[in-house]
Amino acid sequence: MGRYTGPVCRLCRREGLQLFLKGARCHTNKCAVVRRDGMPGMHQFRRGKASEYAIRLREKQKVKRFYGIFERQFRKYYAEAARKTGNTGDLLMSLLERRLDNVVARLHFAVSRPQARQFIRHGHVLVNGKKVDIPSYLVKPGDQVSVKNREQSRNLALESSQAEFLAPIPDWLDRISSDPPEGRVSRLPSIQDIGLPVTPQLIVELLSR
Repeated sequence: MGRYTGPVCRLCRREGLQLFLKGARCHTNKCAVVRRDGMPGMHQFRRGKASEYAIRLREKQKVKRFYGIFERQFRKYYAEAARKTGNTGDLLMSLLERRLDNVVARLHFAVSRPQARQFIRHGHVLVNGKKVDIPSYLVKPGDQVSVKNREQSRNLALESSQAEFLAPIPDWLDRISSDPPEGRVSRLPSIQDIGLPVTPQLIVELLSR
């Protein structure tokens, strides 16, 4: 699948909040959202009230950019959530949160989701003792996610885990070892574990049309 390769700070400015796409830079005064007001482009401050469609579209774009996925893959997640029994919006967010690249970032093996994707692609991550190099792999309760027990892999994860700005590890994950770094999925994530200011119901209303 293709990947957005443009300036990611524009994405944060467009959504008006920090999406934490650049690791340490997002936690300093160099963050574009902190330094600049308004959306990117010539006409930064647009007048007029956003339409109902625009409000729902922005919620969807926030989630896509936060997790680093494109439209086609996002709709697959939505279709899978819609087939399940329960609140579709909450199930959608739970599926996205279970992505392996997100889990690696949450466990502090990497400082951002883009870095986590690269870390996984290069073969540094094991799930239940087996190498998994697919960032979109969905973890399950009971899965053990660890860093390959070799010096290069351990050093990369250790450097990331020592960053001062890291958020606390969410309750649905447990860090069970530091050398080599290893964590466990204790339960399925809930909507309270997301940490992103978004209203999933608005996304469901947009995609269910």
